[in-house]
Amino acid sequence: MSDPKRPSPMGFELPIGNDPVSIRRRIEMVEMMLERSFTIPGINRGVGLDPIIGLIPVVGDIITAAMGAYIVWEARNLGIPKWKLWRMAGNIAFDTAIGAIPVAGDLFDFIYRSNSRNLKIIRKHLDKHHPAGQIIEG
Repeated sequence: MSDPKRPSPMGFELPIGNDPVSIRRRIEMVEMMLERSFTIPGINRGVGLDPIIGLIPVVGDIITAAMGAYIVWEARNLGIPKWKLWRMAGNIAFDTAIGAIPVAGDLFDFIYRSNSRNLKIIRKHLDKHHPAGQIIEG
């Protein structure tokens, strides 16, 4: 039986199930969108919506913090321990606080990737507790 999926606006299948594999795919999609949607020519650096939306004063930082909080919410649905959830929330809070500083915060958003850090925490948890959903990257 296949995973229930729906097409996303970005042209690929978005899993809607509550199983660890579907949740992992959704989290990975959001992280990719926020942190490395496209590459800046010349410097070969992946950039996503987080630093771009963060350029909008105040509102941009709130929007990206909310999108990062979605990743933490999905992690909670996976049963990740509370101390890891707090660590993930701390990553987002730190990113939001520093990102709110005009100019310097915008530059910081290009370097500090709270969503990528949170994805790493989730992957470690899933690889340990749900090895059947492990994705082998080559």
